[in-house]
Amino acid sequence: MRLPGLLHALHAPRYRRYFAGQAVSILGTWLQTVAMSWLVYRLTGSATLLGTTAFLAQSPQLLVSPLAGPLIDRWDKRRMFLIVQSGMVTQAVILAGLTASGLLVPWHLILLAGVFGLFNAVDVPLRQSMLAGLVDDRAMLRNAIALNASLFNGARFVGPPLAGAILAATSEAVCFGLNALSFLAVALAVASLPAQPASGPSSGLLTALRDGLRFAITSLPIRRLLLGVAALNATGSAFMVLMPVVAKDVFSGTVETLGWLLGASGAGALVGTLLVASRKNTCQLVRLIVLGWCLAAGNLALLAGTGWLSLAMLASLGIGMGITAVNVSTNALLQSLAPDSLRGRVMSSFTALRFGMDAVGGLMAGWLTHQFGVSPVLAAEAALVTAGTLWMWSRSASIRQGAKP
Repeated sequence: MRLPGLLHALHAPRYRRYFAGQAVSILGTWLQTVAMSWLVYRLTGSATLLGTTAFLAQSPQLLVSPLAGPLIDRWDKRRMFLIVQSGMVTQAVILAGLTASGLLVPWHLILLAGVFGLFNAVDVPLRQSMLAGLVDDRAMLRNAIALNASLFNGARFVGPPLAGAILAATSEAVCFGLNALSFLAVALAVASLPAQPASGPSSGLLTALRDGLRFAITSLPIRRLLLGVAALNATGSAFMVLMPVVAKDVFSGTVETLGWLLGASGAGALVGTLLVASRKNTCQLVRLIVLGWCLAAGNLALLAGTGWLSLAMLASLGIGMGITAVNVSTNALLQSLAPDSLRGRVMSSFTALRFGMDAVGGLMAGWLTHQFGVSPVLAAEAALVTAGTLWMWSRSASIRQGAKP
């Protein structure tokens, strides 16, 4: 993995500006994510409420993202992006103000998690769809996707420990306020870029939505890639929701313990992203998807069974690496398979399943943990991901044959 090859997309000036702004924005989002999960569990001690807030923050992806896809294809992406960022700044400012004033109660957290989820359901596929317009040629696109994912996963590595340190020294309100400021960085970067006019047809919303769904369903490799990402995120990704319970109940830890566990997952995710960036063809990406499933299954079993913090951090690292390798490889394959006129709709389907099923899995994991405890739930996740690994391995040959080289 030579460094110039890994950073190839940064030769494009537009992508370089966007990359810098997004680096700050995603770090701020992780500060808010960790602070909110800790605040919910600190105030209520309820794993069910922890799962509920995580569900509301991500579940709009299931319904809103598919509807956003046709709009993304038909509107100026830059203008749409700036509108969405304004809404996300407002949400973070309100959350910071309520927390700092001492007026915050649990229903505020539930409502604001839902508001964040609505904006995020548009923001994620919109950011994905903008990438093709920021690079100089299609050869850079796969690298740009991987670098974009590396920002998210680098923030997963840095953000949770940083959030733990900030929370230990100050309060949750500071994390929420810093997140509000971070949105301004990416908004300023995108405001300096040229407009990205509509690339899709001017047909009606329902017609455009139907055309996108038909394409995703009738294309064999796209259909199987989407099914795989839905299954993994409904089962394996739910471990993230349970991390405050693992930190506090299994290891009798503090918010700093949570930060280290989540940071280990982020370190693994960053490695998984770099593995995707170094892949040179479709066959290697499909193999990496199968390997990612294997890593997630084995390390979920380790996390379920260990009572040692060091092994739990190692397991968290392995889970993060495996799940990220699957998600980012799937993202890169879908973007290469989708035509320009349908890319927004295909990526909104990916976003809906990637984050929406994550939300459903987190909600179920929170409820089941309340009933049976965290270790049995993690063990059940490991068993389900193992079954999914066998399914994906049996379908990998057909995905390779149907995908473009």
